[in-house]
Amino acid sequence: MRILIVEDDKALADGLLRTLRQSGYAVDHAESGELAVRACGEEHYDLTVLDITLPQMDGFEVLRQLRRSKQSGSIMILTAHDSETDRVKGLDLGADDYVTKPFSLPELEARVRALIRRSQAVKSPIITLGALTVDVVARRAQLGDEDLDLTPREWAVLEYLLMHTGQVVSKEQMLQALCSWDDSLTHNAIEVYVSRLRAKLQTASIRIRTVRGFGYMVEETDDGQR
Repeated sequence: MRILIVEDDKALADGLLRTLRQSGYAVDHAESGELAVRACGEEHYDLTVLDITLPQMDGFEVLRQLRRSKQSGSIMILTAHDSETDRVKGLDLGADDYVTKPFSLPELEARVRALIRRSQAVKSPIITLGALTVDVVARRAQLGDEDLDLTPREWAVLEYLLMHTGQVVSKEQMLQALCSWDDSLTHNAIEVYVSRLRAKLQTASIRIRTVRGFGYMVEETDDGQR
């Protein structure tokens, strides 16, 4: 899933980028409100983590513009402003969560996971389809009682497909969701990861179906066909 960090403190931004990328997210960084608004106009982000104290355009104005433009992703305010007035203002403007600095990284990551599940309309961190069970918090996949060995990229592709079970997703949508600005994933690479997943999921009673001309769809099989 794709996240935008809007933070002018470089040390904090670097720490958040490193932590969230290690958790498997594609993460971009905007140092100003203007760049954040532009980025959100060009890309879809499942979550924007937004500071309030930004140069020129502050976080409240960024939030106001994003919600006015009908951005569908979740927005978390992450700020040193801890007054009740600021919290109320942020939530009333459309923020989905409000976290004050200093903060605990484990709690922040838990809030990130919860907001991304909400943005994808997934209520539980446990996704089950056929014989496959995926825990998006523990980042663990199992076929029956056996652990499924996945590379980070295979995990990211599988998680994205499962978040959209029953829907056709294009390669372009997958690239946009899985790649940050400095990644170099290609359409051919998506095909390779899907092929590897199909091989690993042969006994799962699910299939990743190619919808010619549109993309892929993951679905449970009724007759054992893959």
